[in-house]
Amino acid sequence: MRITSLLFACLIALTLSAQQPKKSAKPQQKARTTAVTKKTAAKKGGTAQQKKKTTSKGKQKSSTKQQYTNKDIQKLQGEQARLKKQMSENESLLKSTKKDVRSQLSNLNLIDAQIGENQRYIAGIQSEIDTLTNNIGTLTSELRALEKDLAECKRKYRHGVMYMFRNRNAQSKLMFIFAAKDFRQMYRRLRYAQDYSKYERAQGLVIKHKEEAVQRKRNELLGVKVQKDNLMAEGRQQQTKLEGQKRERQTVVNELNKKSAQLQSAINQQRKQYNSLNARIDALIQKEIAAAEARRKAAEEKARREAAQAEAARKKKAEAEAQAAKSKKGKTSTSAKSETKTAEKSQSTTPKFNAPDNADRALSSSFTSNKGRLPVPITGAYTISSHFGQYNVAGLNGVTLDNKGINLTGRAGAQARCVFDGEVSAIFSYGGMVNIIVRHGSYMSVYCNLSSAAVHQGQKVSTRQTLGTVARDASGNCTLHFQLRKETAKLNPEAWIGR
Repeated sequence: MRITSLLFACLIALTLSAQQPKKSAKPQQKARTTAVTKKTAAKKGGTAQQKKKTTSKGKQKSSTKQQYTNKDIQKLQGEQARLKKQMSENESLLKSTKKDVRSQLSNLNLIDAQIGENQRYIAGIQSEIDTLTNNIGTLTSELRALEKDLAECKRKYRHGVMYMFRNRNAQSKLMFIFAAKDFRQMYRRLRYAQDYSKYERAQGLVIKHKEEAVQRKRNELLGVKVQKDNLMAEGRQQQTKLEGQKRERQTVVNELNKKSAQLQSAINQQRKQYNSLNARIDALIQKEIAAAEARRKAAEEKARREAAQAEAARKKKAEAEAQAAKSKKGKTSTSAKSETKTAEKSQSTTPKFNAPDNADRALSSSFTSNKGRLPVPITGAYTISSHFGQYNVAGLNGVTLDNKGINLTGRAGAQARCVFDGEVSAIFSYGGMVNIIVRHGSYMSVYCNLSSAAVHQGQKVSTRQTLGTVARDASGNCTLHFQLRKETAKLNPEAWIGR
């Protein structure tokens, strides 16, 4: 009879718990049940909510580190792609079949430029590999932490399941509920059993989510390792290519050393022509500086004359007004003194003279602020075949080159373009080639070795405007000689041009 009543009470409790919402329980009962649930959950490894918070914090830190690393990798990849494109375009420049000394020396300069580009490309690959290596280390640490967290979560869950299995008779839910002293305790125990079942299901979901996170991290780590392996393979390929370029360079150097007498004769002749060209450029720039100075002085003198005339007219007017004030009847001596003071004040406020070269100063300042960002003065694919200054050619005995600017070698049909807003100061011919000087305030840009000009002297030109067509050399390429001056000072164009 007692068992039947207990079963009937249990069914009533189940019905009430299914129909009655959770909020209908008294605060005291709810607090006790929650306390019991939390205590049991702490013994079994913490609540699912705490696990989720820990996991989300770990993911947030990991994503921040990963995002920063990915930005570095994307920046390196963009720079590598640009350099690789330039290298592939410049490979077609080495097409000369002539065996004369000048052509071989030109080819040697091109090979040196391509070797430098390849070395920078390989260095970029190594930087990217180093970044990926650090990324792999970070991902490996994160993966180990996730696997350790997952193993601990599984261990606690397994321990709880085994405990319940070993004590399934003593800890039976029905026995636990039927052992209640009264109906109120039976209801609380029933709620506790339900909450514990929910907790077990939540722990199962936590384990599932952690397994998915571990798998994602493994896939990410595998992708980075594959990317690193591909880069290392490309690096080995580029290194082989670089060694081939060095062997080709050594072959050209050996041939030139065999023709040392012809080489020195060709260099001396080239230096003589180059010095004559630079003397012509220097003379024209000096002439332009002198003309600009003369224009400035003439403008200053004109401004001074106009200021003197204005001052004389003002004095004459002041004297006339003072004379009229004296002759006028009824004026007191105080009024006369006031007029005199007014005249003296107007004399003291004479406007000062301002130099008329503000436009040139503004243009020079704007040019200076664009250092390192000027456009390349030649269109299409190019390579710097000769650098600024005096330097020795490695491998060639006693060969020293001196360049007042830089040489940019491009494909046939390349155009020379203006690097900044300015005015065409001079157009002159030398050695059958057209040369152009553009003034940008106190700066001058020089474009030499053109076959034709597309502008005229005195014309205002803008940034990237075409100035003319670059002439083709004996090898079929186009080499533009470019110089940059600040008045008479020679500047290194490579420091001003953006790549």
